[in-house]
Amino acid sequence: MNTIQNNTCSGMSNSIGIKSYKGGIYKRFIKRPLDIILSLLAIIVLSPLMIIIAVLVRVKLGSPILFKQERPGLNEKIFIIYKFRTMTDQRDENGELLPDYMRMTKFGKMLRATSLDELPELFNILRGDMSIIGPRPLLIEYLPLYNDKQRRRHDVRPGLSGLAQVNGRNAISWEEKFDYDIEYVKNVSFLLDFKIIFLTFLKVFKREGINKSDFVTMEKFKGTKINR
Repeated sequence: MNTIQNNTCSGMSNSIGIKSYKGGIYKRFIKRPLDIILSLLAIIVLSPLMIIIAVLVRVKLGSPILFKQERPGLNEKIFIIYKFRTMTDQRDENGELLPDYMRMTKFGKMLRATSLDELPELFNILRGDMSIIGPRPLLIEYLPLYNDKQRRRHDVRPGLSGLAQVNGRNAISWEEKFDYDIEYVKNVSFLLDFKIIFLTFLKVFKREGINKSDFVTMEKFKGTKINR
């Protein structure tokens, strides 16, 4: 099996051995039922682990256990994403939240490094907000910053993992991420989803691409100056 290489978007399809298809029957009739089945099975199997994590989050980070935030999904429809909290609510003397790096604990870093903080998103998948594989759901504030090409990432449901996540995650630029997102939209298929799932497990095991530079989370997208 060819490994998905961190190449330019133009050569990506050849590097993973996937031809350019529109998704066809899989995208329209199989992908969503498969998401429902797999997310439900995962919730059942992983429920003991999620309960343990929930208890640890409550003890180490306090309440609430879940991080909730509005994100744009399919066709830019807004939904609420669920994750386990990874940071405290520590504030300064003015009541403002401290910077992320000051609120991130060792426990929170471990959750992010292993992607265990993402497990509650299985319920988003079951609800139909997300898919197992697709472009990651980003902040609402980015919507007016996208160019026409980048906006196409919302032509499919956002995913728990995606093509950008197995090609660098937070270690690549925003423009590279969006190129991978659009390449996925153009090439949705069962084989591509299967390869991304397989490579996601490898990346999580190796803990690659978690953070970029000294940022706890990747620096915010501020728009693309050149129309790509």
